[in-house]
Amino acid sequence: LTPKASTMLIGALREAFPDTPIHVHTHDTAGAAVASMLAAAEAGADIVDCAVDSMSGMTSQPSMGAIVASTKGTPLETGMSLSALEVLNEYWEGVRAFYQPFESGQLTGSSDVYLNEIPGGQYTNLLFQSKQLGLTGRFSEVKKAYKEANLILGDIPKVTPSSKVVGDLAQFMVAQGLSSEEVVAQAESLSLPSSVIDYFQGGLGVPPGGFPEPMRTNTLKGRSLPDGRASYDGRPGAELKDYNLEEAGKLLRDAYGCRISEQDVLSYAMYPQVFKDYSDHKILYGDMGKLPTNIFLNPMKVGEEVLLELDYGRSFFVRLASIGEVDASGARQIVFEVNGERWFIKTTDDKALEDAGGGTRRPKASPAEPGNVGAPMPGVVVDVRVAIGDQVKEGDVIFALSAMKMEVIIKAPRDGKLGSITVNEGDSVEGDDLLANIV
Repeated sequence: LTPKASTMLIGALREAFPDTPIHVHTHDTAGAAVASMLAAAEAGADIVDCAVDSMSGMTSQPSMGAIVASTKGTPLETGMSLSALEVLNEYWEGVRAFYQPFESGQLTGSSDVYLNEIPGGQYTNLLFQSKQLGLTGRFSEVKKAYKEANLILGDIPKVTPSSKVVGDLAQFMVAQGLSSEEVVAQAESLSLPSSVIDYFQGGLGVPPGGFPEPMRTNTLKGRSLPDGRASYDGRPGAELKDYNLEEAGKLLRDAYGCRISEQDVLSYAMYPQVFKDYSDHKILYGDMGKLPTNIFLNPMKVGEEVLLELDYGRSFFVRLASIGEVDASGARQIVFEVNGERWFIKTTDDKALEDAGGGTRRPKASPAEPGNVGAPMPGVVVDVRVAIGDQVKEGDVIFALSAMKMEVIIKAPRDGKLGSITVNEGDSVEGDDLLANIV
């Protein structure tokens, strides 16, 4: 959004809707957003979005301080104090440092968004995804392909999730070395991203200019919806069944206990896998909100000590005393001192297993080995009740496994002694993964 475009757009909207509040949101990817928001305000916008200085710029919103300073002494003066904002700037500058590992690596603005039309909210995501797909150093190609992909798809409005479709196709074109002409001509035989196929099947509705041909026809050849139709008729959301919130709430209470709130149910309805992962993590490790952000994001070093305040009047000095060597099972013994008392914790070091070339895949329990104890389903090991060398009897509980809908108790299949244990509390396992062997 350029300053001139802001004036034209907001001016036309204000003229057409004189009494309707106008709220303008943009990103500062190109570096011109402060000027654009000032132009929008002068043209009649009631609200313009900005960000505190230490969190502003590039793909974030324009600088709040710059807008406050630029409007001082004008009819648009905000009444905000730059001195007061400075306190907020210093605070969020410190907070941002904790999240440095998650920064995109973008160092400057990029005015080429006026050419490729990549939304600010997608720009850094696309940069990260390109690296993950092995396209490091080729982001300039991805940006050029984004413009071409947009035209292949019909020059569509690019907001979530339609912008993702454009980005998926752009990265596919670069990775496969395909031109626009080749994509259109070979669409029937290409292994196009599923988001692109869904788009042409009408999964996002019909774009304002209709679907471009012959790209749509070529894409849909040999590809149909699960019910056999070539595409959706009209708005796809109209075919969705009503979501049963009561049933979802019961499922979650059965799985995670009675403290499931309406907000939890809504979170699960929108992001089921994310909510499941979060809840499983919380069951295993407790409320991570009690940990200081820097400790949660950055591992403690040996000898480091922190003060944890878990509740009013409940403070603990926690010191990392030692980290043991990796044993044959890929586990380490970690020793903490909690208020001077030593705690010994055994945990699997997945990274060490990967670095050793073995990956993190576990051996499978063999039906031919009566002493093998396998996981009955995918889940997380929440309790290990035995140790190597322990004597057990058939039917003794030796593990507890947490899955989405239940906690599964795993019992010893025979009498004997624990010859090996291949998991620790907190490990994720797949169905039939070997947990232990009884000899």
